[in-house]
Amino acid sequence: MQPIGGERCGGSPQTLPARAAFTERALRLPSEEGGAMSGKMELAELSRWEMAVYWFLSFASHFYSFYEVHRFSKEHEESLDREVQLEKGFLIWGFRKDPTDFEWSFWSEWAWQSLLWTLIGHAVVSRLFGVYLPQSRKVVLTLYGMLAAWWLLGSRGIAVLMLHLSVSLAVAQLHSPILCWGCALLLLSTLHISGLQDIQRGWYDSDERYYLLLFSTAVCALRCISFSLELCWNPLLVRAPGQQRSSLQFRKTRMFIMQLYNLTAYCFYHPLFYNGPIITYRDFSQQMEKPVCKVSAVWALCRITRVCVWWCLAELMIHLMYMHAIQNNETYLNILPPWALGGLALAAVQFFYVKYLVLFGVGSLLVTLDGLDPPPLPRCVSIMYSFQGMWRHFDVGLYKWLIRYLYVPLGGSRRGFFQKLVSTALAFSFVCFWHGCHDYLQWWALLNWVGVLVENAIALLLSSAPLHHTIVRFLSPRMQRRGLAFISAFSTAMLILSNLMFLGGIHVSRVYWKRVFVQGPPSDCCHGTINFSRHGHSDHAGWAIFSQLSIKNTLGSQSSLTQESRAAIQRFSIEQYLILFQRP
Repeated sequence: MQPIGGERCGGSPQTLPARAAFTERALRLPSEEGGAMSGKMELAELSRWEMAVYWFLSFASHFYSFYEVHRFSKEHEESLDREVQLEKGFLIWGFRKDPTDFEWSFWSEWAWQSLLWTLIGHAVVSRLFGVYLPQSRKVVLTLYGMLAAWWLLGSRGIAVLMLHLSVSLAVAQLHSPILCWGCALLLLSTLHISGLQDIQRGWYDSDERYYLLLFSTAVCALRCISFSLELCWNPLLVRAPGQQRSSLQFRKTRMFIMQLYNLTAYCFYHPLFYNGPIITYRDFSQQMEKPVCKVSAVWALCRITRVCVWWCLAELMIHLMYMHAIQNNETYLNILPPWALGGLALAAVQFFYVKYLVLFGVGSLLVTLDGLDPPPLPRCVSIMYSFQGMWRHFDVGLYKWLIRYLYVPLGGSRRGFFQKLVSTALAFSFVCFWHGCHDYLQWWALLNWVGVLVENAIALLLSSAPLHHTIVRFLSPRMQRRGLAFISAFSTAMLILSNLMFLGGIHVSRVYWKRVFVQGPPSDCCHGTINFSRHGHSDHAGWAIFSQLSIKNTLGSQSSLTQESRAAIQRFSIEQYLILFQRP
């Protein structure tokens, strides 16, 4: 196995053309490998009436499933209120609100307390200095980001972050990617040392501030890895101007200070400091030198309105459907009617999608105003039909980060099938470790790894000359498209199961596996939404098959939970997010 920093990434300095070629290969890799199960077949357009039927079935099944979840929520509202203490709703008069999604409640509370105002302050400061003192904008934004972080995290929190930055930069001076990775993994592991956690909790008057430090440190770890590896691949990444005649020791000291300043500016950039999305240091350093974006008031108002609409949609979902309170209780999962069980899975992943449209949308708006190019926002999960598509198009920033700093340096798909297995496995292993490496995350990472490999294997099989010739000979182009959509349904089912495991834990995925795949649907209660997509393209002409089978209802009586059980549910809701840090 080629170690990180071998031939491709180089322990020796690389020329700028070579680095540019490397970057181009890294970012071009996803399109070259093709989509899941796409093969080489030309997919024909389906008739309008057929597509209209698929769209109708899709929307009808979505809305009816959501209605069933809403009805179940209202029927069991009092018992859910006793268990999780539903909050008084404000978006819809007379409705309560499900507060058990820790991530949404956590960031919403901090947004109204301070983050929203500091982000507005960043936009004002960046605009003023970008117009009147553009040469000082980077320095001022760095100081502003550190002051904003100090306001929330305190001097000890800033000291912890600066310690991580300094250690990472010191190890990067050795220009060894392997040592940089070892240092990064060691620093990340300190987040899970119980004794250190207790000390840091004692610094703050509430657990929420400690959680904010924890999440900030985890996200900054990715930025430290990006900076360190870029410095290893290009030692002249930062130059100290005007010191050619100075002593060697002085030049090294000045170079280290400049590098620390650039790393600090990168990590403390306020719009992306707490939650991302992730931008590599190479992109950040190049784009930060660009002037601020000149935008009209209409454009800014439209973007702000769009984020507000997403926020209202997320709030509407947790007012109408108590999906998180239900999925935290295995008793409810076992007595849910078939349509409601399918709707709960849809609602959970759709809420996750809308939530990150808000979280990433706010940061992306400010990043765009500063003249940087943020990663694309997540793509709707209802049009995801493969594991590869989910990874490429949901958190694009994290995906490009993994491709550039893990998958390609380890060899990727260019050094044989075995090297691809290892590269993919290590990439998923790191994601699992970064999120906390708990048992259900290990199963989630394993399921994703197997899913990606199976999709690649099927794509290779379909593109083989004998099978491809047979398919083209006996199936019309439209039937080929329908056949590919049918095959994709199996990948979609496993993708949904994987997402449920990530969002709800092993107990949620276990119930869905038992009721959907083991017990199976009753003969008189099946429904499905079928849609077909143009595989292999960046956008979807239609939908991939989404077969949502009704499942046999598990009869049982609702039992009241003990006080210990209710406390365990609430602890799980918090701990579940503490080990996730960020989105897959």
